[in-house]
Amino acid sequence: MSRLRIAVIGAGHLGRIHAKLLQQVDGVELVAVTDPFEQARVNAKAMFGVPTFADYRQCIGTIDAAIVAAPTDLHGEIATELLTAGKHAFVEKPLAANGPDAQRLANLAKSRHLTLQVGHVERFNPAFAALGDLAVDAKYIEAVRASHFPGRCLDVGVVMDLMIHDLDLVLSLTHSPIRSISASGMSVISSHEDIAETRIEFECGLIANLKASRLSPTPARQMQIFGANGFADIDFGKPSLTSVCPSEAVVQRRFDLDSEVENPLGCADQIFSESLKCVTKELEPRNAILDELHDFVISIQTGVEPAVDGQAGARVVGVADQILESIKTRRWYLDSTTTETGPHAMVRQRIESRNRAANPGKRAA
Repeated sequence: MSRLRIAVIGAGHLGRIHAKLLQQVDGVELVAVTDPFEQARVNAKAMFGVPTFADYRQCIGTIDAAIVAAPTDLHGEIATELLTAGKHAFVEKPLAANGPDAQRLANLAKSRHLTLQVGHVERFNPAFAALGDLAVDAKYIEAVRASHFPGRCLDVGVVMDLMIHDLDLVLSLTHSPIRSISASGMSVISSHEDIAETRIEFECGLIANLKASRLSPTPARQMQIFGANGFADIDFGKPSLTSVCPSEAVVQRRFDLDSEVENPLGCADQIFSESLKCVTKELEPRNAILDELHDFVISIQTGVEPAVDGQAGARVVGVADQILESIKTRRWYLDSTTTETGPHAMVRQRIESRNRAANPGKRAA
């Protein structure tokens, strides 16, 4: 079988990671790196020793597939050019800047029988992969994803940048339609929302509460899943998975605390060893980006759909659109004006001013 000729479109931080890792994937040859900025091309040429181009169109005729690591607002245009030319495409998340464009790309790839994979890398995290039965019939999910200010990916807000990882994971656990979405978010130092939260209710009864921030002093990548088969606590960073599996008596609502334990006030150890068995798995870290690149290449070679195909990528962008719309219309006061609505809302009164108004004889702490 001949080697797949792959180009990386976008030589920024993530594009360079993809280009480096592609050299470790069997059956692949990195044949070009493209970027409109000259210095990025100079750096890529020195690092990878392959031809570089300012315009990705200059190499389309010489490749079989491409990794799209360009800014989000260019994903739709670039992926359309690739798919129309009969090239397979791996597009970094999010698939496109909006739901309609993302769905159009998914439909185009399907109609041309091409592999379209989306870079939702947490699908390949060993902690998520180890869920097993704990992922079945999930009913309540909480997730927190926070980072220091990244200084990049500022063409989108924290919903498309960080929350979308957890949104994709939630959507991978159910095909149920969404009943309702409510959300809020605030722009603090960028032109998009920097912090956000959302509550999503599905027709199947699943509820997901997701929080994201790119202005956090403490990074976090955690998810908790409650379902019919127990409870899972995932730390994507370590990675680790803590599971709590209820006994049959607990599941059947036959467990009576007073009769089951001698000392209800000090029964924690007994509860978690007998009735709610708790196990923590410290998992071997893996390079999830390398794993998703392997998945992309195998999909091209075999025709089997990748773990995160175009339809999955389009679905998550469509839901992200609804979250952003909810954030945009969020009213922060009962009688909100237009300047007090949405992520750019002006705070009506500082906390210390309100304290002084309520306690004129006291100074704010």
